[in-house]
Amino acid sequence: MSIRTLVLVLGDQLDLHASAFDGFDTSRDAVWMAEVTEESTHVWSSKQRIVFFLAAMRHFAQDLRENGRQVYYRYLDDPLNKGTFTTELKADLLSLRPERVKVTAPGDWRVLQLLKAVVQESGLTLEVSEDRHFLNTVREFAGHAKARKSLRLEYFYRELRQRHGILMQKEPNQSKPIEGRWNFDEDNRQTFGVKGPGMLPERAIFLPDAITSEVITLVEKRFSTHPGSLASFAWPVSRVQALEALRRFIDERLSLFGPYEDAMWPSEPWLYHSHLSAALNLKLLGAREVIQAAEEAYQAGRVSLQSAEGFIRQILGWREYVRGIYWTQMPQYLDRNALVATFNLPSFYWTGETEIACLRDVITQTLEFGYAHHIQRLMVTGLFALLFGVDPRQTHEWYLAVYVDAVEWVELPNTLGMSQYGDGGLMASKPYVATGKYIQRMGGPCATCRFDPAQRIGDNACPYTTLYWDFLMRHEALLSKNIRMSMQLKNLARLSKDERSAISDQAAKLRQLII
Repeated sequence: MSIRTLVLVLGDQLDLHASAFDGFDTSRDAVWMAEVTEESTHVWSSKQRIVFFLAAMRHFAQDLRENGRQVYYRYLDDPLNKGTFTTELKADLLSLRPERVKVTAPGDWRVLQLLKAVVQESGLTLEVSEDRHFLNTVREFAGHAKARKSLRLEYFYRELRQRHGILMQKEPNQSKPIEGRWNFDEDNRQTFGVKGPGMLPERAIFLPDAITSEVITLVEKRFSTHPGSLASFAWPVSRVQALEALRRFIDERLSLFGPYEDAMWPSEPWLYHSHLSAALNLKLLGAREVIQAAEEAYQAGRVSLQSAEGFIRQILGWREYVRGIYWTQMPQYLDRNALVATFNLPSFYWTGETEIACLRDVITQTLEFGYAHHIQRLMVTGLFALLFGVDPRQTHEWYLAVYVDAVEWVELPNTLGMSQYGDGGLMASKPYVATGKYIQRMGGPCATCRFDPAQRIGDNACPYTTLYWDFLMRHEALLSKNIRMSMQLKNLARLSKDERSAISDQAAKLRQLII
């Protein structure tokens, strides 16, 4: 058949109701999807991440066909597959000769430029439609940003709460939040104490079906040298499975998510977190339906406002905020390095083989499951890279490679901006730096570690603690301009010249040993 419209669907656009499908005519239109090696190798993607994307894509293609839509799908193991979007799309545009080419706005700047170039070279114009998955457009965020000297999540989040009427009073003043509080951040920092978390809900597990099993076999063969393991692969890879994962979270975890969202515990990766970000980022779930499910649970009295608001803020606030940062700052954002950090990422990030117990725990977990919760990412793996002085682009590429939920629009600002302070404070109001005592307080495995979080010099000094003080000294002039760092710099000022010298020497030796 002659094709009127060819709709391009990317691996993170698995939504039957995406805007690119508006007006889709099953008799004249078709869908194009492609698995290409390039997307697994432009960063050294983990096996868990590769399987998650490919299995979800194949399940979505099956859903499309069951909905009567013609699908042109290029499989990774097709002998004719050349391995890049450019070659595959160029060849199919030449053979299919569509009248129009449409796509829902891609999540990655790189991919959007690539698609535009290929389609233009074929004599067509790529029609890019708004991604309705989000509650805020990039244009709206740009307007918000233009009106302010600095960008801060809290003000943006409040605007969206008001605009969409989420967790807002009905009467007498609909512009005010329920119970008069915008957020419960200070209340949501509880730890599990010395007794630990006790009995936890089981993770929602989705055993591989025939499609996913086929992908696992392919990835084990094709990407055998890539990091991670597939022995425990159990992520939701279809719309049906994603909805079940959402139901399980609301029923079993949300009630205690709020107070313990920042807590850690050794060898316990799942705790009370949702594990929904991967399904959300591939659009197997809609942001609105997830927010609505949490709000309805609160309204029904099943969860506290503390937990409902804490979870909703991550989606309505943080997720929308980082997308706005990404699209208003790219492509220059990728190369920002405000702290002029130049060290290479330590090799143990790819193996977990380190004496530092908290890093070993989180990295081993990451390689096994393709997952770590936000505090493990920010205040364990991210904090160490920041204190060590790793080039933020290398840290970004590691996060993009190893986590199943990593899509660049959300991962890059979180890593380069929030975690590594590479943007110099555009996204975060200060560098998130702390000693090893923070990790100990939040439930890290310090009791089994040979390093002492309270010590900054000596054979048993915690590397986090040593590098923390070294970080403050190296960046003292820059940090002195930041009022939120004043207390930490006052503590630094109490150190004698000899103490400063000893810390610098220990930090230098530590870097030599690790490199």
